[in-house]
Amino acid sequence: MPTDSNAENSPASLPYLVRLGNRLQRGLADWDVDRRDRHRQFLLSFQQPDGGFTGREGDSDLYYTSFGVRGLMMLGGMEEQLAESVGDYLRSLDWRTLGVIDLMNWLATALAVQVSNGCDLLANEPATWREEAAARLEAVRTSDGGYAKSPDGASGSTYHTFLVVLSYQLLGLPVPRRNALVQFLYDRQRDDGGFVEIGPMRRAGTNPTAAAAALLQEFGAVDEELRHDLRGFLKTVRGDEGGLQANSRVPFADSLSTFTGLLTIRDLSLGPLLDPERVRDWVQSQLEFPTGGFRAASWDSAADVEYTFYGLGLLALLAELEAGR
Repeated sequence: MPTDSNAENSPASLPYLVRLGNRLQRGLADWDVDRRDRHRQFLLSFQQPDGGFTGREGDSDLYYTSFGVRGLMMLGGMEEQLAESVGDYLRSLDWRTLGVIDLMNWLATALAVQVSNGCDLLANEPATWREEAAARLEAVRTSDGGYAKSPDGASGSTYHTFLVVLSYQLLGLPVPRRNALVQFLYDRQRDDGGFVEIGPMRRAGTNPTAAAAALLQEFGAVDEELRHDLRGFLKTVRGDEGGLQANSRVPFADSLSTFTGLLTIRDLSLGPLLDPERVRDWVQSQLEFPTGGFRAASWDSAADVEYTFYGLGLLALLAELEAGR
C-alpha cells in the first residue's frame, strides 16, 4: 500500500492523514505512562471479538474502528497481535463495496496495520486495484466539481469531497480535474467567511470550513484574503467554554469543532484566536474522564471512541502549540 502522495495533490511527501497522525503522536509523546494507559485501555474496551471497534452500542463498525486505531496510534501505536486482529476485521470487509466514508477509513486503517506489523492487506490484489478504487471514487463525482455521498447525489458535499481527496492521497493517485474541485470549494464559501456542507445552505459551519480550508491548503490555493475571511468566521463560533461551536447558533462548544477549528488555525497560521489555557482547562476538567476516555461536550453523558480521538487530538495540538512557543 502506498505511503507517498502524488506531488500534484500536495507539496508534502506524505498523505495528509499520515502527517496529521505523526503530529498528534508527537504531541502526546511526553505523557506519563499511567495517563496514556488509562486512555489506551478505554479505547481497547470497545474492541469486539472480530477485531473491529464499536460505538456506544452495537457491533463492530468501520467508522469507529478507524477512530479507535487512530487513537491508539496517537498513544504510541499498536502491538503486533492487536494489529493482526484489526487486520482480520478489515479482511472480513470487501473494500470494493464500500462507500466514500468507509473506503477512506478502510484504507487509512489498513495503512496503520501495515505500519504496526508489516502486513499489507492489499498485497494480493491485482495490479489494477488502485484504478478500481479510483473508479469507485469518481462514480460519486458531481457536475459542480465536488463529490457526493453516493452515485445518486445531485450535488457535491464538502465533507465527502474532503474524504475523497484523502482517499486519493492514500492511493498515491492525483485527483482528477483539480481546478474544478478548487472552484467547487470556493463556491461553498459564504458571506460570513466560512464554508457550508452543501450548496443550498446559507450559514457556514466550523467543520465544513475546516475541511474546505485543509483542501485548499493542500492544493496551494490559500491566500491572505481567505485567511482574513477564516479569522472572521472563527471569531463568530467561539464558545463561552473556550472552545469552538459547530456554528454560530449552537450555544455550546464541542471537541470535534474545536479540534478541526484549532487545526485550521494552526495550519493556516491564523493567529491567537483561541486561549490555549482555557481550551486545555475545558478539555481536562469537562471532557476527560479520570478512568479514561473523553466525551463530546459538557452536555454529553458518556465517553466513546470517536470523541476520545478528538479529546486526545486537542491536547496534542495544544502541546504542539506550547512547544512552538
